[in-house]
Amino acid sequence: MEPIRLAVNGRTDIGQVREENEDSIRCHSDPHHPFAYVVIADGMGGYSGGATASAIAADTLQSQLNALLNTTFLACPPHQQQLMLRAALVEAIGIANRKILDTKQTRPQFSQMGTTLVTVVIWQDFLIVAHIGDSRAYLWNKYGLQRLTRDHSVVQEMIDLGQLTPEQAQSSQVRNHITRALGVAEQVEATVNSWTLTESALLFLCSDGLTEYLDDPVIERVLATYRPALECVYHFIEDANQCGGRDNISAGIIEFCSRSDAAAEFSGDPITLKPKHKEDITVRKMQR
Repeated sequence: MEPIRLAVNGRTDIGQVREENEDSIRCHSDPHHPFAYVVIADGMGGYSGGATASAIAADTLQSQLNALLNTTFLACPPHQQQLMLRAALVEAIGIANRKILDTKQTRPQFSQMGTTLVTVVIWQDFLIVAHIGDSRAYLWNKYGLQRLTRDHSVVQEMIDLGQLTPEQAQSSQVRNHITRALGVAEQVEATVNSWTLTESALLFLCSDGLTEYLDDPVIERVLATYRPALECVYHFIEDANQCGGRDNISAGIIEFCSRSDAAAEFSGDPITLKPKHKEDITVRKMQR
């Protein structure tokens, strides 16, 4: 296997309107092994409720993923490691869901809280993406931009049915209505997909406070333009704020560097051959 280098950056910003940041972000790149992840959770549920739900989800995934690289895991063959990673991620999401539900039972003021979730995890050349709600993950490389998640939202269902175009969805009155979230039901339905990466790429994650303003072509332009690539997170947040910043804004990037002459593969269905095309840091506005 070719040497792999992973670099990570992520930021969350309160935006221009909200009084509280209900987004949470966790980023990690292991100093000794090719292992990295970004987790973004976008909370909902009124004053402090959304922030509590997103923090529970982000902290739970962080804790579970940080515990993964033990001696047993490292001694296993690659295929088994991939299965263990997927199982750990699914388990972590279930635990996070349970913790949010339990908190709602003991703190009635948070009875309406929940959170979206998107996470990208890379181990060696194995990429796994899990999401619930409308926070997104993308892959960008020399072939262009690929969206790796499909929103769990009312407008996405309408797009799938041909009732809305993506452009119309941007201004729809129900664009913020999601169909899945953590902390809402006993059984959580996360979408989990995995790929093998065999060329350099950027993995980009964001909350809907960013995609409310920046569409896929704009996201692709930013990722293709600015270097060092990890600094794109600052440009994304600045652009969303300049467009209005009505919601909290979170952005995270993993830079995966490997061979430059190969393509990513997923169960025989390539996503980048010829496409159709360290801590949670909150940046808050100064008091005026």
